[in-house]
Amino acid sequence: MDTTPDELQPIIAAAAQAASRLADTTPTERAAWLTRIADALDAAADELVPLAAAETHLPETPRLRGELTRTTFQLRLFAEVLADGEFLAATVDHADPSWPMGPRPDIRRSLIPIGPTLIFAASNFPFAFSVAGGDTASALAAGCPVVLKAHPGHPRLSERTGEIVRGALRAAGAPAGAFAVIHGVEAGITALRHPDIAAASFTGSPAGGRALFDIASSRPRPIPFYGELGSVNPVVVMPGAVRARGPRIVEGFVGSFTLGAGQFCTKPGVLLLPSGHGLTETLAAAVAVVPGQRLLNEHIADGFRSRVTTLRESPSVTTISAHDDLLAPTLLNVSATDFLAAGDAVQAECFGPAALVVEYANPIELEQVLRQLEPGLTATIVAENSEIDDVRRLLPALTALAGRLLWNDWPTGVTVSWAQHHGGPYPATTAPTTTSVGTAAIARFLRPIAWQGFPDELLPPALREANPWRLPRRVDGMRD
Repeated sequence: MDTTPDELQPIIAAAAQAASRLADTTPTERAAWLTRIADALDAAADELVPLAAAETHLPETPRLRGELTRTTFQLRLFAEVLADGEFLAATVDHADPSWPMGPRPDIRRSLIPIGPTLIFAASNFPFAFSVAGGDTASALAAGCPVVLKAHPGHPRLSERTGEIVRGALRAAGAPAGAFAVIHGVEAGITALRHPDIAAASFTGSPAGGRALFDIASSRPRPIPFYGELGSVNPVVVMPGAVRARGPRIVEGFVGSFTLGAGQFCTKPGVLLLPSGHGLTETLAAAVAVVPGQRLLNEHIADGFRSRVTTLRESPSVTTISAHDDLLAPTLLNVSATDFLAAGDAVQAECFGPAALVVEYANPIELEQVLRQLEPGLTATIVAENSEIDDVRRLLPALTALAGRLLWNDWPTGVTVSWAQHHGGPYPATTAPTTTSVGTAAIARFLRPIAWQGFPDELLPPALREANPWRLPRRVDGMRD
């Protein structure tokens, strides 16, 4: 199914040709496109969900049906973003001859679509981070044509979903070239190097994402590359919480790190417990009863086996719960001292149903671990309210570590909302100021432009004096 160079060239040319027409569409028009796509996907659920299950080994219910619901919800949510209008950040400064910096010209600023966007679909969410996922929804909402590089883990689902998206866009009156699906590693790399591609996004492994990021950065004209790569997602458990509700914490942690066979980018991979916690047997028993589950594909399974083998063979690591079948849920243990000394062999992410308990002797050792951990998407604190002062001392390390902090919750739940942030310092993402989940994800595919001294008739509608779209704006420093 790989897209050939002869097939790729007209796809990108069509996207480039469509870019100006998409940029001229109104937010209302694009909202209608997104709603039409969502409706079409919902209508095809009974066809798409079995396809996804066959190719990914994920259960139809509740996982895949729930994920499809999330996918169509976020399409409709971006339609709400377009209706709201604040995403354009429209700002008007009228001419002011008495401006303290000297006479100020009339200058107006808003955001415009960045241009044709290349999106690399993920393997672990065949709907929500794939063909019609959040990156596609936010790029189309921004007014950018999308060239979607399908993941090889679910090619038939990708092709069928792409057909539905294209059909919905066509029926809604979107320009030809607004959306296309391509297949194959070489096609993706060639597209990323193409001068007509203006931005790219990716969800996947650190190695693959970094290679693509380097290509995007080394182009004659570098482009933004929004990669979500990897994350350990530590959970810090304070002593008071262990005493108050240790077994409940174990239940929540084991459920979180084994959810979806540990194939979530927000899987908590490190559990920091105080020495003498007394929960080892409870942890072992909880993991032992979790049923095994096939991983998404053999590539991921091979990587998981290799990583678990490395962890289990580390001299400082002991076993809490493991199995001869290396794909089974696995929980290991190490002291904070040994963890700090072991480096990447122990500290690196393990994608799949495995986690590491790290026992800290005191608050200083706990903070040392947090300072040395690789940054990621999330960091979780499990504590009692009586421990707030102790937690406060950890906040500088925690805020440096992750893009989302959780208090007495588990990171594997990533809601799609206005306040959500799904990002973090590298290697969690290649662009830590951005998010790939939530309404703020649209900002990745927009760029600012200022108009100085232009006649009203030539300004985009968002900046015209009459404000015909009735957008929220800042005018002369004040909210309009």
